[in-house]
Amino acid sequence: MLILNFTHPLTNEQLQQTAALLGIDVDSLKVQNISVHIDRNQALGEVARALADAVELSPTEWQTEPFVVNPPGLAPLALALIAEIHGRVGHFPTIINIRPIPNATPVRYEVAELVDLQRQRDQARKQR
Repeated sequence: MLILNFTHPLTNEQLQQTAALLGIDVDSLKVQNISVHIDRNQALGEVARALADAVELSPTEWQTEPFVVNPPGLAPLALALIAEIHGRVGHFPTIINIRPIPNATPVRYEVAELVDLQRQRDQARKQR
């Protein structure tokens, strides 16, 4: 399973938490870290396209390789990137939701959940 990581490096603990939520062994995870440093004067669509291109998956791999996304922290960029991935894959990806651990000193983060955005979308369609 591939993790497309568009934010801070994941700790060993976060990788173990992700693997557990996926129901796989942590050794089955492959992390691809994609550096995100953007010029806010550049159109977000262009930035999202460049980030997706940086993953270096072929059109076939985008549609056949299992992956989850750890999106960038900048919300507008995360949304544009998810739209770009949807266009390449044909459905919304699953994302990693990372949150601060309450009362942790120093501040630490944990994997709170995996969010299946396609399932979220499909459920929302029932509300139309």
